[in-house]
Amino acid sequence: MSVTIYYCYDAYCGWCYGFSPVIKKIADKYRQNIPFEVLSGGMIISEQAQPISVTAGYIKEACKTVEKYTGIRFGEDFLWHINNPDLSDWFPNSEKPAIAMCIFKEYHPDEQVAFAADLQYALNYEGRDLDDDEAYRHLLEKWNIPATDFYTKLHQEDYKEKAYYEFGLCKQLQVTGFPAVFLQVNESKFYLLAKGYTDYETLQQRIDNVLKEVKQA
Repeated sequence: MSVTIYYCYDAYCGWCYGFSPVIKKIADKYRQNIPFEVLSGGMIISEQAQPISVTAGYIKEACKTVEKYTGIRFGEDFLWHINNPDLSDWFPNSEKPAIAMCIFKEYHPDEQVAFAADLQYALNYEGRDLDDDEAYRHLLEKWNIPATDFYTKLHQEDYKEKAYYEFGLCKQLQVTGFPAVFLQVNESKFYLLAKGYTDYETLQQRIDNVLKEVKQA
């Protein structure tokens, strides 16, 4: 039986940030037996990038809700941009972190979930602008990725195409919100394990139930 768990997320999704500890724990538990694939969803993609001031009011309230339900904390450096949108130079865009994820997969295919969590911590806690090339430099050191290679690929068209291919896969899976988790058991059969934030115990139980069902089939 060849199964894969797909984690559909977006680097700019606050609920995915809250879900990071859960999916990391799940990946650690099942990694010996099940490969994990992270798909970037392209939540904020538009021809005309919009400043953070457009969504800051919504994000401000959403952050409180995410903190309340998940126990995660948003960092002061992130919240500064949300509380002072007129002073912020942020233009959120899902494209660059998605390309970064595609590059990362070539170096550490088994650590995709951890890198997704790193990207979200960089944004939501450390307040790094993921649309800025320099936001990734500290992670290249952490994961021992050659900076010259990374930055060359970050601006190559074929890696951009890979990122948009992932956005397309999320649409094919009919993902309408993030996070979403699927378990693929064959070429055409996917089980939806999580749609929106899901706690660890619930997600673990769903995985075990599907694996049991597939084994008995």
